[in-house]
Amino acid sequence: MNVTATALQFGLSSGNPLVQILALVVAVGIVVLVGRVVLKIAWRLVTIAAVVIGLLLLASMLLPQVL
Repeated sequence: MNVTATALQFGLSSGNPLVQILALVVAVGIVVLVGRVVLKIAWRLVTIAAVVIGLLLLASMLLPQVL
């Protein structure tokens, strides 16, 4: 039995507004989860970059002849 026949058997046709709303909510949930992962990585990269740049700035102030 294919998925479409099973969905129609339970009254889940693509024309049903509740099915469309559920699909939209699931899609938004997936986007939010993926976005959280991407933002988590981005925040780590920004934090690492800020620390490295801060250390370089501090080193250039304390050891001007080296850098």
